[in-house]
Amino acid sequence: MRKVIFQNMLTLDGLFEGPQHEIDWHTVDAEFNEYAIALNAELDTLLFGRRTYELMAAYWPSPEARRDDPLVADMMNRLQKVVFSRMLDHVDWENSRLVKSDPAVEVARLKALPGKNMAIFGSADLSTTLIQHRLIDEYRLFFNPIILGAGHPAFKGLLDRIPLKLVGSKIFKSGLVQLNYQPVQV
Repeated sequence: MRKVIFQNMLTLDGLFEGPQHEIDWHTVDAEFNEYAIALNAELDTLLFGRRTYELMAAYWPSPEARRDDPLVADMMNRLQKVVFSRMLDHVDWENSRLVKSDPAVEVARLKALPGKNMAIFGSADLSTTLIQHRLIDEYRLFFNPIILGAGHPAFKGLLDRIPLKLVGSKIFKSGLVQLNYQPVQV
């Protein structure tokens, strides 16, 4: 069965974006891009909520992305993308499809299909839904060396405790700390 990997950049105070949805504090450098290339090689599908899709679709097909991060841009554009939104009428980014139905039902269906792993980057509301339905197989959290003091918490709206076990970690030269967790089966 395919895995769903949840990945998010966080501040030390547990925020995934600032008060105005800004993510200009993300630590992305050559070392992180090496990680991103390795991760994308494990995937064949990306899962997005509307806001994250719109941000990604505005950047990765752009000439700037293709110039600054050609390998990552190629992978991001080539991967299949499933966008969950009731507000959008269509999606234009290469290899994207729109799903307006229940994300938990669709992701459970996708997990049962053959293929490589899937990943969800950001997409707070979608992530909360998938976490609540126990559809996340691995959490890859990147703690940036910054405290914002205000913004949007990563796990807002969760109703249940989700016990996790640490399965890997890495400290990047930039000060970024990666912690990988898997859910504990209770």
